[in-house]
Amino acid sequence: MRRIIIGFIVFSLALSLPADLLAQHKIRISMPDFAGGKLILGHYFRESLIIQDSAFLNMKGQGEFSGEKTLPPGLYLVYLPNRSRFDLLIDKNQNFSVVADTSDLTRKTIVTGDPQNILFYKYQSYIADQRDKANELQKQLNSSSTKKDSADVREKIQKINNEVFDYVSNLTQTNSESFLGKFLIALKDVEVPDPPRDSNGTITDSTFQLRYFKSHYFDYFDLSDVRLLRSPFYEKKLMYYLDNLVVPVPDSVYREVDHFIELSRTDTFLFKYMLTTLFNYYANSKYLTMDAVYVYIAEKYYIPEAGWSDKKFIDDLKARVTKIKPLLVGKPAPDIQLVSISDDHFMVAANDTSLKKNPYVGEFFNLRNIPANYILLYFWEADCGHCKKSLPELHSLHERLKSLGVEVVAVHMLSGIPGKEKWVDFISSHNTYGWINAWNPYDFSYREIYDIKSSNILYLIGKDKKILAKHISPEQAEMIIKEDSKKIK
Repeated sequence: MRRIIIGFIVFSLALSLPADLLAQHKIRISMPDFAGGKLILGHYFRESLIIQDSAFLNMKGQGEFSGEKTLPPGLYLVYLPNRSRFDLLIDKNQNFSVVADTSDLTRKTIVTGDPQNILFYKYQSYIADQRDKANELQKQLNSSSTKKDSADVREKIQKINNEVFDYVSNLTQTNSESFLGKFLIALKDVEVPDPPRDSNGTITDSTFQLRYFKSHYFDYFDLSDVRLLRSPFYEKKLMYYLDNLVVPVPDSVYREVDHFIELSRTDTFLFKYMLTTLFNYYANSKYLTMDAVYVYIAEKYYIPEAGWSDKKFIDDLKARVTKIKPLLVGKPAPDIQLVSISDDHFMVAANDTSLKKNPYVGEFFNLRNIPANYILLYFWEADCGHCKKSLPELHSLHERLKSLGVEVVAVHMLSGIPGKEKWVDFISSHNTYGWINAWNPYDFSYREIYDIKSSNILYLIGKDKKILAKHISPEQAEMIIKEDSKKIK
């Protein structure tokens, strides 16, 4: 069972622009085909379209997007009444004109007054033309009847590929500082070289290509450029890296988080996006040790710097961090006092009503005093459906791993006489003897100490009484114990 950490933070787009960005945007549109229609101007953000403006076309098909503030820069789209659309690059210059022909929005959209969009549409038109040529050649290749014909067609296709490469390279180099240049180079993929080989052709470094890909993954993509954030691929690029290329070990992740946060400080909006994205990502990670990263981000960045969050949320977050920080993997397991009840008592009480109802039996003990290489601390209730499955599995695991010095402390959390009766009935019917059956009918502070919000919670504690894992299944516990014992040997 995976613990859900503090509530998912919703990234608000209602971020006021600084005073120095106040200005007018005026984008004139001419589309006679949609005379009297309404156009929508919006930008990409995550998987959504964020609407920034709208415009009504007069009977001549003319209108404009205009306003008293500068539009946040990024890749925008103009959404048309027929559900088609065309893109615009919005940057510093926000006063220009567009004439669009729906018969071919790529080749027949004409921009005046903005050099970037003029080049952007020349680029799109060129790519469309070359794609058409390549598609026609592909048809010829599919129908070619001789090897010579196939070789000739492949040579022509390769020539087109080379020409496109040279065209795009030249365009990005001559416009390297503009949004157009940043946008086009961001589309480029990392080219991974072949791995090193010895004289016999055998690969000598099996991890070379993965390490190269990771280290060069952002070579062409500027994460510090907020303009790319308003595009359909910024978040996809970041999430792929987090999902596939970051080793899920806290110390490694800390470095990655620090790097991304510092890159994002170029822009207030970008910083807010990056911080909330990383915070949410690691708050809901599938990896058991990533709550340490959640705490790290909360303490180092979110609590001191997330000025957009309300005081109650920050106060709740502080309390949550304080509670779970002592329970991180690698921390000493908090000591608790419990009451153990012997197997003999359960066996006799199963057929003795007065003993079954008597809660004042057993011996006090402290967790830290248990001599074992591994302690499986299991919090459960006889009424819990999941527990009815997990407890017998845990008992079987204990029988298999006794030789490795494994002890189980099964803490039953139902209190009072009704809780005692249910406990006795369950133990006797499932024969879960041979380990420490425990509870504490007088003191429930262990629930708070171990952050127990529900039953069926399993902690794994090592010989040094430090937490090895938590919120795991018996199957996961067995795997971890076996791996850890191999390392010790």
